[in-house]
Amino acid sequence: MPRRIIIDTDPGQDDAVAILLALASPEEVEVLGITAVAGNVPLALTAKNARIVCELAGHPEIRVFAGCDRPMGRALVTAEHVHGDTGLNGPELPDPVMALQPGHGVDFIIDTLRAEPAGTVTLCPLGPLTNIATAFERAPDIVEKVQEIVLMGGAYFEVGNITPTAEFNIYVDPQAADIVFRSGVPIVVAPLDLTHKALVTPARNEAFRALGTPVGIAVAEMTDFFERFDLEKYGADGAPLHDPCVTAYLIRPEIFSGRHVNVMIETGSELTMGMTVADWWGVTDRPANALFLGDLDADAFFTLLTERLARL
Repeated sequence: MPRRIIIDTDPGQDDAVAILLALASPEEVEVLGITAVAGNVPLALTAKNARIVCELAGHPEIRVFAGCDRPMGRALVTAEHVHGDTGLNGPELPDPVMALQPGHGVDFIIDTLRAEPAGTVTLCPLGPLTNIATAFERAPDIVEKVQEIVLMGGAYFEVGNITPTAEFNIYVDPQAADIVFRSGVPIVVAPLDLTHKALVTPARNEAFRALGTPVGIAVAEMTDFFERFDLEKYGADGAPLHDPCVTAYLIRPEIFSGRHVNVMIETGSELTMGMTVADWWGVTDRPANALFLGDLDADAFFTLLTERLARL
């Protein structure tokens, strides 16, 4: 049985690759719908980009909803400096023909979890956690029905990428992240500690381009674009593909490893706002609430990604 998921996203090039991987893997993953949230770029663009990606994948039947256009308690911070002014800079992709679904993304999350049997729907947030937390606040009855939350966000040993201590997705809406991490839902976290090991080297990107398909070429061009920023910043061997780690974990969890620890979110301090405080060494008595991933088999990850993208 495939995992039934809702992808909550703010596309972004790496979000796009995560969505493509999910749509290419129907044996393991059934996408019930996609909810867009403001994050990498404002909501109008993330809702548009999600549809562009579905059409690129050849799946215009996927339902895409627009969700929250701002964080729960703060002004929106965006990341055009990384992803470009559209969020999907790099390839030339046509505007979407498929329509945005009527209704709000938060309502879609609530309605889906109420309608489906408990423990059968996994939430996959790839951006700020505003939509998920808003759904939990508005409909507390759905919290215990969520099978699992598998999210990209946070960092511990790699500290921060938008401030010295905070990863972007958590920093944009720390209040929402705090609600989600306190919810009691089983959580799997793909933090920067993991994703900075999923590096698109030139050889790996050439493998995408060599697929020769619209999807393969678009993914290579997206990676070319945001790699310029990452190489300048980290001086690494390539750009980290953050969000596809979420989808890959659903498909092949055995290529990942981590620790079941307590994770709390800093919401009070401007200095460390949005920090994910992971009790990696078990020095508190706070109960473990998340599987905090720390490592992956990068070759297996990129082999999976290339094989699946070749299907689209």
